[in-house]
Parts: sequence; C-alpha cells; structure tokens
Amino acid sequence: MARKRRNRKAFDESDNHERWLVSYADFVSLLFAFFVVMYSISSVNDRKYEKLSEALEGAFLGGHEVQVIKDPIEVEEKLTTIEPIVLENPLTEELKKKQDLSDEILKERHQLQLISEQFKNVLQPYIDNKLVNVKKHDFWVALEMNSELLFSSGEAELSLKAIPVLKKVTEVIKNMPNVINVEGHTDNVPIDTAEFPSNWDLSSARATEVVRKLQSYGIPPKRLSATGYGEFQPVADNTSEEGRFKNRRVVLVLMSQAFARYGMNDQQRADMLNIKSSADSAQ
Repeated sequence: MARKRRNRKAFDESDNHERWLVSYADFVSLLFAFFVVMYSISSVNDRKYEKLSEALEGAFLGGHEVQVIKDPIEVEEKLTTIEPIVLENPLTEELKKKQDLSDEILKERHQLQLISEQFKNVLQPYIDNKLVNVKKHDFWVALEMNSELLFSSGEAELSLKAIPVLKKVTEVIKNMPNVINVEGHTDNVPIDTAEFPSNWDLSSARATEVVRKLQSYGIPPKRLSATGYGEFQPVADNTSEEGRFKNRRVVLVLMSQAFARYGMNDQQRADMLNIKSSADSAQ
C-alpha cells in the first residue's frame, strides 16, 4: 500500500506546470514580428497591405499558422507631385472681359467696328483690286492704301485718282472725334534726289500731303498727324516685286480716344477706362 502511494506521488511530480510559457512565447514572437514589419515600412500599396491584414487576421482568429507573403512589401519611392496651374496673362484676361470695361470704351469699340464696316462698304472696289485693306483692332482701325493709288513713282504729290478715294474716306471719318495718324511707308529701294534724299523723306512727305488734303476736306487739324517710316516697317518681303508693291503704302490709323496721345484729357481717358486718373490719386 505504501508502495502505491509512492508511485502516485512520483507521477504527480512528473507533471509539467509551465506549459503556458509555450503559448506565451508564441504570442510574444507574433507581436514582435508584427511590430518589426510595421516599423520597416513607411508606406505600402493597397494590395499588399490587404495581404498583410488578411495574414494577421488569420493568425489571431483562425489559429497559429501565419500566411507567408512571398513578395516583399515595397516602399513607394515615387512622391506625389502637384503640377502648378498655368494661368493666362491676367491683364489680357481683364481686357477680354467686357464687363470689366467702362460703358464708354465699349461704346467707342462699337463705333470703331462701324467705321471698319463703312470703310469696307465705300471702298469695296479698291479692296477687290488689292489697292486698299481695312484692319480692325479693339483700339484702332487701320486703313491701308497702296501708294500706286495715291502717288506716282518717286513723287509726293497726290494723283487725280487719289481724290475720289480720300473724299470717300473723309465722309466716313468727318463726324468722328478720333485722332487720325497718317503713316507713310516705302519699299527698300533707295531714293536719292534733291527733293527726297532718303525713303524717310519720301514717306514723310507723302503722309504730310494726305494730311493736308484731309484738312482741306474739313477734318480738324488737331485730329491729324503725319509720320514717315521709310522702308523700316514692311508688311511683306522686299525681295519680290509683289512684296515691294505691298510695302509702298499710306496708312490711316483711326485711334481709340482712350489710347490716343491727344484728343482727351487725363480725366476723360480715366473715365473711359474706368480707372483713377493721376489727379484723383494725388487727392
């Protein structure tokens, strides 16, 4: 009987009471692996992050086996960049928005458009023969007349065929207040005479002759100016006869009141442009 008790005692002493350490060690190892992975990555893509989440969920909820991720988790090296937004010139945008302009300048812009259309109507035969060209801009209208229509070669005296043309032009602009700049242009063929030592002299003389004729038709002198550009503002290639023909011209530029040097005082120009004048700024 005593022998049986001793065997029972020996069997009890052989039991291992520290088996819980195995599970605890597994849990600690799993946590350690988890934090090592989290520490080693700064950013992951969505697909591989989902794989990691599924593996951890399987380990904690479905047993001790952890799904092995074969592909390493790659750190995103490409940084997200924000492309700058390219804006157009704010001054150009402001001019394009008609609501930002004053009523007066919009009215004058409409008047310039009407003048352009009237030039085309009264001078249509000359336009068809490529002797006259009308160019419209928001702040001026340019009427280009070929010198062959107005002058003889190398001369600055108006020919007889120029008279009806200038009369038609006067009918259109006579009742308008806008300043008129008359520009003379030549080709690059040099001239050297006693009367015209250079193309500058010839172009200036032709512009002046047109100004005098417009004045005689009733255009106030304060609205007129004459400028000679010689051969230095060509519109075509001077190496061909066709190009030289286009470059020999007289241009009437009907200026917007808001941008002409003369014709308005500063306050009127400021009111038209809807801005403060220098006089207002000084107060």
